[in-house]
Amino acid sequence: MDTRAPFDFVTLPAARSSKPRRNGRTMMIDDGLPLGHTADLMAMAGDYVDLAKIKTGTARLYTRENLQAKLALYRQSQVRSFLGGQFHEYILATQGEAALPRFYDEALSLGFETIEISDNVVPLTAPQRVAQIRAAVATGLTVFGEVGSKETLNDPSLLVDQARDCFDAGAELVLVEAAELVENGKLRAGTIELLMRQLDMTRVMIELPGPWIAEVRSCDIESMKKTLISVLGPDVNLANVAASTLIDTEAARVGLGTAGPGTSSH
Repeated sequence: MDTRAPFDFVTLPAARSSKPRRNGRTMMIDDGLPLGHTADLMAMAGDYVDLAKIKTGTARLYTRENLQAKLALYRQSQVRSFLGGQFHEYILATQGEAALPRFYDEALSLGFETIEISDNVVPLTAPQRVAQIRAAVATGLTVFGEVGSKETLNDPSLLVDQARDCFDAGAELVLVEAAELVENGKLRAGTIELLMRQLDMTRVMIELPGPWIAEVRSCDIESMKKTLISVLGPDVNLANVAASTLIDTEAARVGLGTAGPGTSSH
């Protein structure tokens, strides 16, 4: 059996990292992928995905057996799965902070090692964000903090403050809400430049927008992806990548995508 890569005479950029990655991570959204689809996807594209977000509160709609089987498939491919932050928000909004320890215990018992803490729909004060991250970390969970709000849209420096609060509280990574980075479907370059100056970008994941953001089209998502790779290099941390575009996203990172080889020359 010939195990050579197809077209192995084509050299890929030496700067592109391989798993396990400290930088250049790709986070995929899992919005309910069937087990067979997940298995096939990992066999085909597992080398190009590092994190899988179990979107919003969809974990509640699986059987326990199916959810744990899915997490096992991700572990086999060295993909870390985690619970999306809006599930945490839902528990907080409907049952209050007293229910959060039970949420953390259940996440651990199911096999999750990581959760996201965000405030997309349930606003958090800075002290609340810090306290919730610290409480989750104290249970043994790893936490990703998401930052962004209407206020930070008007004052991007607040994004930096929120990110620093997350790191100080013990978050491993910070995800920057996509809506903060897009204006009329275009990348807010000034905000990106501010993040690059003020934060360790190996610990920051830039979320791509999706159809849940008004006026964002598929071509806008592709344009933003290409711009981020061009500006931050092939090892930019990208979040909210659709499962169907994992290989295409990697192609963009290494210069084999529609933008051509120039995007990976950072």
